[in-house]
Amino acid sequence: MELTLFLLVAFSLIILPGPNVMVIITTSIVHGKVRGLQAVGGTSCAMIVQLCVAALGTTWFVTAVSEGLKWLKWAGVAYLLYLGYKQIRASFQQTTPNALSAVGSFQRGFWVSLTNPKTIFFFSAFLPQFVSGQENYVASIALLSGIFWLMAVVMDSVYALLSGLLASSLKSARYNKLLGMVSGGIFVGAGVALAAVGVE
Repeated sequence: MELTLFLLVAFSLIILPGPNVMVIITTSIVHGKVRGLQAVGGTSCAMIVQLCVAALGTTWFVTAVSEGLKWLKWAGVAYLLYLGYKQIRASFQQTTPNALSAVGSFQRGFWVSLTNPKTIFFFSAFLPQFVSGQENYVASIALLSGIFWLMAVVMDSVYALLSGLLASSLKSARYNKLLGMVSGGIFVGAGVALAAVGVE
C-alpha cells in the first residue's frame, strides 16, 4: 500500500472546495461556527455512506445505480440553488435569515454531501488504486476510507472555524447584506458546478 502517495493525493483532493465545503462555509458565515461544525457532522455522515457504497459495492452495482445517481445529482443542484435563492432574497429584503437549528445544520450538510453522486464513482475508482494484490482488500479499503474520512473531517472543520471567525469579525449592519449576497452566490455557484459534473 502506497500510504504516503495516498495521503498526498487525498489531501490535494480534500482541500479543493466542492459542494460540501461551500455549504460548510456559507453556514458558518451566516449562522456561526457552531452551526458550521454541525454541517460538517452532516457531510461527514453522508461521506460514510458514500465510502461504504464505493468501497464495498462492485463495479456492476455502481453501474446499475448510475441512472438513479443522475436524478440524485439534479436533486442536489435544485437544493443548492434553493438555498442560494433564499439567502440572496433575504439580503435584498434586508431581513435577518431564519435561525438554523442544530438538526437543520446537520441535514443541510448531509443532503448536500449525499446528493453529490460523483463522489461515489470517484471513490470506487480512487481507493482501489492504492491496494495491491498481496493485501487483504476489505481491510485495506476500510483503512484507506477511514484515513480519507478523518482528513476530510479535520479540513472541513478548519473551513467551518475560519469562516465563522471571519464572519464574526465582520458582523455589523454594514456587512450583513454583503455577507448574505456572498453566501447566496456561493450556494448558486456550487449548484452550477454540480450541474456541470457529468455522471456517466
